[in-house]
Amino acid sequence: MKRVITYGTFDLLHYGHINLLRRAKEQGDYLIVALSSDEFNELKGKKSFFNFEERKHLLEAIRFVDLVICEDSWKQKESDIIKYEVDCFVIGDDWEGQFDFLKDICDVIYLERTPEISTTEIKRKLETIGNK
Repeated sequence: MKRVITYGTFDLLHYGHINLLRRAKEQGDYLIVALSSDEFNELKGKKSFFNFEERKHLLEAIRFVDLVICEDSWKQKESDIIKYEVDCFVIGDDWEGQFDFLKDICDVIYLERTPEISTTEIKRKLETIGNK
């Protein structure tokens, strides 16, 4: 069985997220999603609309996702890959080159993002609507 892992916040779940998860799952047989905790998001300067448990519940309902784990720090990727016997690390191409150091322990694939949608853009548009 080929195991794949991806990481993210997955707030305000949208079709760009679904595209990423579908294409990540196509890289193997079993998809693990490491979901950023609320505390880790705070360290990254991110504020999620949905809390960790709500985001986890949404991800678990998606047919492409086999397991959701918690991401608490930048440094855990290598230990997650070893612990879960991951064959392939997948992430959006906006991170191109940032995780090449993992190539010693698994395949690293940067998938093209869905260009016309992002959580940041959704939040920006909602703020604009709210200010009218």
